[in-house]
Amino acid sequence: MDDIRDKAKIASSLLKGLANEHRIIILCELVQEEKNVTSLIEATNIPQTSMSQHLNKLKEEGIVTFRRDHRTLYYSICNPHILDIMNILYKAFCNNDEEQRS
Repeated sequence: MDDIRDKAKIASSLLKGLANEHRIIILCELVQEEKNVTSLIEATNIPQTSMSQHLNKLKEEGIVTFRRDHRTLYYSICNPHILDIMNILYKAFCNNDEEQRS
């Protein structure tokens, strides 16, 4: 029973990381491909200071990772379970195709 409790705590922590509309929007962008911060800001209209805070939260939760190319940071989803969840959410909520939501 302790094993399932430990796993439930991990799942709860991951879901808390997702429980924000701005982080969902960011992850909707990242489910397609890795993106740099500038691209994420342009795609989401989230201000730079807020973007940094949300990306830091996602990193802390082990949801995203980044790679540096000179001065540019590229973010991607690193947790395969979150990628599975986000693929489902993307089809249901992130895609602009109205037919897929009905």
